[in-house]
Amino acid sequence: MDFVVLLKAAVMGIVEGLTEFLPISSTGHLILAGALLGLDDEKAKVFDIAIQTGAIFAVILVFWQKISRTVLDLPTDIAARRFAANVLIAFLPAVLLGLLFGKQIKMYLFTPEVVASTFIVGGLIILWVERKLKAVQPFALIENVDDMTPLDALKVGLVQCLAMIPGTSRSGATIIGGMILGLSRKAATDFSFYLAIPTLIGAGVYSLYKERALLSLADAPTFAVGLFFSFISAWICVRWLLRYIASHSFVPFAWYRIVFGIAVWGTAYTGWITWSP
Repeated sequence: MDFVVLLKAAVMGIVEGLTEFLPISSTGHLILAGALLGLDDEKAKVFDIAIQTGAIFAVILVFWQKISRTVLDLPTDIAARRFAANVLIAFLPAVLLGLLFGKQIKMYLFTPEVVASTFIVGGLIILWVERKLKAVQPFALIENVDDMTPLDALKVGLVQCLAMIPGTSRSGATIIGGMILGLSRKAATDFSFYLAIPTLIGAGVYSLYKERALLSLADAPTFAVGLFFSFISAWICVRWLLRYIASHSFVPFAWYRIVFGIAVWGTAYTGWITWSP
């Protein structure tokens, strides 16, 4: 196996892990990194989706106590069953819309104009939400994920569907959307992590199965390296983010999105980066 290929896989894994759970869109960053590293063919696109699983393992590790307790208590505890049901309810809208419109979204929405616009618009929305919540809603209605109702979960699941628009950010949509819907900053962030588990594992498994003809056993080391570095960087990022939200807002991420959106416009129209699905 070529050492350079493995090094590129490690870089992509780090990019995935660091951006997956921040409200800045991992997809946009992976496209940029892939273009710079020359990893932008069809197999590379499968790789980008598959290494999300490494990031999810990091979430499972960080939240292992809650996840394991929920699984063990499912037969006997109503709260555990309600929490598991809420995650499932929130997960289903994206599955249904993805199966129905996934091809059309890639065909018509994955353009430089859409990616750049959603980066910038998403940043402006974060700025608006942070200002609004600071001014008129100092106290959230839902402080803990265990206090969520099935209707709350469905609303967050519907908001997650906005992330199908390239550049939106799945974590950004669920966290900021959850805060608009009355979840505390911590509850919205925690639920975004829990919801990511079935969402990203499902997307990774589906992509690998659908594009299995492109892959061979020789690709295993590359994928393994990407998964490993995605796991390590995501573990660091998740732990940092949980500490960050205790005393900070998402305003810096909003400005970062706006700057990155402008960069997408610039790289697209100079021909430096090919922004394709």
